[in-house]
Parts: sequence; C-alpha cells; structure tokens
Amino acid sequence: MITTDILIIGAGPTGLFAVFEAGLLQLKCHLIDALPQAGGQCSEIYPKKPIYDIPGFPEVLAGDLVDNLMEQIKSFSPGFTLGERAQTIEKQENGSFIVTTNKGTKHQAPVVAIAGGLGSFEPRKPLLENLKKYEDNGIAYIIKDPEVYRDTKVLIAGGGDSALDWSIFLSDVASEVTLVHRRKEFRGALDSVEKVQSLKNQGKIRLITPGEVTALEGDKKLEAVTVRKNTTAVEDMRIQVDHFIPLFGLSPKLGPIADWELEIEKNAIKVNTFDYQTNVPGIYAIGDVNTYPGKLKLILCGFHEATLMCQSAYQRIHPDKKYVMKYTTVGGVIGFDGSKKEAPKAVVKAID
Repeated sequence: MITTDILIIGAGPTGLFAVFEAGLLQLKCHLIDALPQAGGQCSEIYPKKPIYDIPGFPEVLAGDLVDNLMEQIKSFSPGFTLGERAQTIEKQENGSFIVTTNKGTKHQAPVVAIAGGLGSFEPRKPLLENLKKYEDNGIAYIIKDPEVYRDTKVLIAGGGDSALDWSIFLSDVASEVTLVHRRKEFRGALDSVEKVQSLKNQGKIRLITPGEVTALEGDKKLEAVTVRKNTTAVEDMRIQVDHFIPLFGLSPKLGPIADWELEIEKNAIKVNTFDYQTNVPGIYAIGDVNTYPGKLKLILCGFHEATLMCQSAYQRIHPDKKYVMKYTTVGGVIGFDGSKKEAPKAVVKAID
C-alpha cells in the first residue's frame, strides 16, 4: 500500500505544479498516470510545440515546460505510479481514500486531487476511405517530432489552435505547408490567424478555405490528396503530399473516474471555485478535467487551481493547525531532501 498526503491523479503540468505547492506546505504527494512518463499531453502529444502564455516565458516548448516542472519539484521527492490507470476509489472510516489502479496497485491518502486533463482521449478522425491504410504511412494525428517533416510536403486540416500553431511552426521546417479548413473563419487565437495570413502573403503557407480533404492516394504510403474547394463553383484539387495531419481535436473520456459518484457536466467534473473541491469532500479536481462558471482550459488556470486546492488540503489534513502563508521570497523553499533555497538577506531585512 502506497501512502501519501495528497494523491494526484494525472501527472500533467497542473498535477506536477500541485506537487510544488503542496511541498511548500510540507505535504507529500504521489501521482498516478496512465501514460508511461510524466507530462501528460505536453510529453505524449506535442513535446515540441511552443506555448506562449506561460507567465515569464515568452515562448517555451511543451516538453521543456515539463522538464522545468520536474526540476522544480525534485526536492519534494514525489512518488509516481506510471503506466497504470486509476480504476476504483473507496472511502475509509477515517475519512481517507484508497485508490486502486487497473494493475491492482493500491494508494491511500486523506486527499485525492484529480488532475487528469482531458482524461483518456482519442483523436477525431476524418471519414475517408482507406484512412487506416495510410496511418503511420503518411497520416498522423499528433506531432511529436517536427524534424520528421523537415524538407517535406505537409498538408494540415483543421481550424483550431493546433492546426494554426503547427502550420506556423512547420512553415520554417517543411518545404511546403498547406492548411485546409472547411470554413473561412478559424476558431483559434486571433494572433495565430493573423500570422497564418501573413505567412500566406509571403508564400510560406498555402491556405485553402473553405475546403476539405475528400480522397487519399498512394501505393504503400501516402502520395497525394484530393481537396474539394467549396467556393462559388466546386473545384477538386489534387495536391502531392508526403504527410497529411488532420487536427480535429480530441474526443475526451473520463474513463473509470466517471463512476466515482462525482457530479459530472459535459464530460467534466463540477467543482466549487473556493477550493476546487468536488461534491465529495476530500476529492478535488483541478485543470482541464474540471468545470465551473467561467472556466478556461489553460495551463496557467490549472496552476492557480492547484495552489488554492493545496491550501484547502492542508486545512483538511491538519484541522488543528493554522497555516500562515509565507512568500517564497521571504521563507525560501525547503525540500524534503534537506535542501533549502534561501531568500536573499537583503529582501528579508527589508521586509523585517
């Protein structure tokens, strides 16, 4: 039996940052994740994708963000159960919970924080004949290593942030980038839409809107696609490609957590905005897995939610203790391994 103070289900950025905030409170964490490594989607799906809205980082690759978070929490010695999915939960008479994975590993903690992101997910695939034939032979639904596309002809389909961001990024990698979307309007960030338009004007991206891929060609691997351009007159275009990347988003599923008697709304877990606790006392949900009025699915929002969750968890674990928050600039960071990052004396003196 693995015991800990806070059992975190999901080792993505939000779950990892929760370890840091819990560590400041001298609370021990253990994380469960179905993936074989920490980092969630940032590691598994888009480690080389740049992220632009992390405070203090004008641009940071998703994989590098995970590496930094892992370095940040190293002194708090979190435990990990990776490659296993949280399956069942049982509440004990003392108020703690026992969570068992699909491989039978048992974990016990007084607080459970679900930070499972989108949960288990599958890419939304286009309805095309012979699609399966070209999967991993020219068709991919996620981009793990952009260098695979170096000096090749790439066609991306989609109208969200991923399609826009990867079109922009690959314009400096691939020999040819084509972006196809079935509408003229995109649903991604305005800044990204403007960048794509600028790159189109520079001849670095071919933009086809409204349009959609209707057929695939190739012997053993993908060699060309047919794009139907839906303007005033329907026009079919044959485009030679080495890679076709449909980025239509993910179909999220909560998996076994959906059976934990939590209040669910549109495949997300309802929480209050005081401490991001669910309808079951002692179980919290932070990051993309939760929902509440005004919810934004951003990593930085998950960081905020993790911080308030840990403060509430401390009070639940230590109801007789009063915690007085100290800024890290004053108190420094004391790790479980005995390491200490001290605040500069000049800062302490000025505050004293």
